[in-house]
Amino acid sequence: MNAHTDVGFLGLGQMGSAIAERLLGGPLRLHVYDPAQAVVERFRAQGAAAHASPRAVADHASVVFACLPSVQVSRQVALGGDGVAHGSAIRVYAEMSTIGREAMEHIAGGLAARGIETLDSPVTGGAPVARQGQLTLLVAGAGAVVAQVRPILEMMGRNIFVLGEKPGMGQIMKVVNNIIMGTNVVTACEGLSLGAKAGLDPSAMLQALQAGTAQSFAAGSILQRGLAGTFDYGAALTILDKDMALGLDEAHALQARLPVIAQAREQWHAACEAGLGGLDFTAILQYVEQQNGTLVRERRG
Repeated sequence: MNAHTDVGFLGLGQMGSAIAERLLGGPLRLHVYDPAQAVVERFRAQGAAAHASPRAVADHASVVFACLPSVQVSRQVALGGDGVAHGSAIRVYAEMSTIGREAMEHIAGGLAARGIETLDSPVTGGAPVARQGQLTLLVAGAGAVVAQVRPILEMMGRNIFVLGEKPGMGQIMKVVNNIIMGTNVVTACEGLSLGAKAGLDPSAMLQALQAGTAQSFAAGSILQRGLAGTFDYGAALTILDKDMALGLDEAHALQARLPVIAQAREQWHAACEAGLGGLDFTAILQYVEQQNGTLVRERRG
């Protein structure tokens, strides 16, 4: 990487924006695309070059990152008629979305046919952590590609785990992370609901959990935003439902039994069906509150 490196970023949603902001005002020339013009204009005002399609970004940037909301969008952005596969400048495509191994392998194969390397690089940590440049990156790709892109990855995160040379292995690790986290969040909400129904103070419960054997990121940093009633961790509830489903799809493909995780996924999906899908995923607490008829959030006054 040098002072004239052109880097692309596709997908400026909650998570994508938080990551892409780390690439502004530094040694890179940032090229962006998102169908939402308001966020694109915000990046343009901060010095990024805005483009009309993923292909246009790939016509200008040798390394293109993507952080997208679904498997279908990722496939289209990578391999569609206006996708990065048809760009003239791109040499490396770094997929940061959570799309599962099968989709990642399909995209990597399609890009390889056009001479483009793929870096499987999903992230974990959430939007607040991304803004601080403290993400954990779960990377899989050829050693030379990892070495080439590492200086940019280090602008985004503090932990970079290289999980092999085959794109798809980063996706497996991300799915493992998310199904554990998603199950943890649901069980923490249910446990807090039990305590609240018995009369315990929510803040006191959270403090006690963090000092005991049930301590976890889910029962701390994540659910604190639920208990405070802000519900603003930075990812939609539908995203967690999608990630839980990806994990169960992978389990089915590998003939692995995950009965507890399957039960947790039912809760995420039921919350979406109840109309909470567009809210922040910490709103799963609201669904548990509704199910148990008990307010878990901190009492005011």
